[in-house]
Amino acid sequence: MSNQISDAFVKQYSANVFHLSQQQGSRLQDKVRKESQKSKAQFFDRIGAVAAQKKVSRHSDTPQLDTPHSRRMVSLVDYEWADLIDDADKIKMLNDPTSDYALAAMWALGRSKDDEIIEKAHGTAYSGEEGTTAVTFPTSQSIAAVASSALSNLNVGALRLAKKYFGDNDVDESVPLHAAVTSSQIYAMLGEDKITSADYNTIRALVAGDVDSFMGFKFVRTQRLLVDTAAIKYNTATGVYDAGGTSGLASRDCIFWAQDGLLLSTAQEVKGRISERDDKSYSTQVYACMGIGSTRMEEVKVLKVSCKE
Repeated sequence: MSNQISDAFVKQYSANVFHLSQQQGSRLQDKVRKESQKSKAQFFDRIGAVAAQKKVSRHSDTPQLDTPHSRRMVSLVDYEWADLIDDADKIKMLNDPTSDYALAAMWALGRSKDDEIIEKAHGTAYSGEEGTTAVTFPTSQSIAAVASSALSNLNVGALRLAKKYFGDNDVDESVPLHAAVTSSQIYAMLGEDKITSADYNTIRALVAGDVDSFMGFKFVRTQRLLVDTAAIKYNTATGVYDAGGTSGLASRDCIFWAQDGLLLSTAQEVKGRISERDDKSYSTQVYACMGIGSTRMEEVKVLKVSCKE
């Protein structure tokens, strides 16, 4: 039986179950490439660029050009959630909490989807025929938000540089660009004149009290982004990671990506079941599970922006 169920007894609280503040499900799953998976490890093929060859004479031999092929491996991770509701507790309550427990389960598993995407965005990806080649996230795809030569929170200068990275790498402009940030970065951007001014931003951020889109990026707020506790070295003028640059303190790893640059593979969508447990005095069990995996499909389509909070 849940140790917290007694908190909802009628004599102490109201009849309605009140969900405490929390991220209600996944915020990132609709902003990445989505695929299905049928095995513990599945491969997704990639095709690289190849140059055309000039024809130098009539009736010349047909050229044989080798198109580069590569692949990324996604390993399946299983998630479960379950809790018990004792019949005696139901009697003491004016409403049956089962549906609210199911909702809590769905939200928890949705957050786990985001955790998988966030972890794999800057984590190690696996390539090669057997998926044994480890590909670490390159420092060339990392920048720091800088202001007055010091590590800063997210600002227009960092956004401009991030936008340049995607352009320099010829990322397809028809693919949506996203940015995962925390409330701290939203707060910092609301202090930027170029973001809040109607002359620059038709979204009118101050009116809505939020930053929705700017410079081609669609912003997604999530408090689940990782914090890098190691000092980073960056160029104080540009913010580009530099082995010989100035060391910064711990920073928040914000994720900027093209939608098809991150992949979420699903072997089993969230499945729930509510049933009696005869081995637990016939208490009601709320159960939910899913099988998912994630990977970074291409390094140049993902950018890490380190921000001071």
